Amino acid sequence: MALQVGDTAPDFKLYSSDLTEVSLSGFKGKKVIIHFFPMAFTGTCTEQLCTMRDNFSYYEGIDAQVIGISVDSPFSLGKFKEEQSYQFPLLSDFNKEVSAAYGAFYDEFAFGLKGVSKRAAFVIDAEGKIAYAEVLENAKDLPDFKAINDALKA
Repeated sequence: MALQVGDTAPDFKLYSSDLTEVSLSGFKGKKVIIHFFPMAFTGTCTEQLCTMRDNFSYYEGIDAQVIGISVDSPFSLGKFKEEQSYQFPLLSDFNKEVSAAYGAFYDEFAFGLKGVSKRAAFVIDAEGKIAYAEVLENAKDLPDFKAINDALKA
């Protein structure tokens, strides 16, 4: 069953691109925007995360934490973060458990690739409840950034 607004967000512990363990519960009391993306260095994924990068001061101003998650290795994510100057953590769901827990997972993706994160966006409120959930089936589509911002304001 897909996660819905009002559900408790599944907690997780993942390694960031700088090999630091990051957990959702570590941000308790703060709003969190989680962006799942299929693969680093691809066009739509870069556009998705660059939109967050370019609006980072807004999220920082409302004390909201931005996180990007994909099944890429922490090392690939480190290079991606460096090249794109992302100010927020990129987390490696290399074992694919978090993407699956959030319903943001392709069993089969393009080119015969298996086990890739779907493009998705979640807003988690300060109490750890889901305030916004969007999981996209088409990897070329972008999340609704206005709806994400509206959920953050609510």
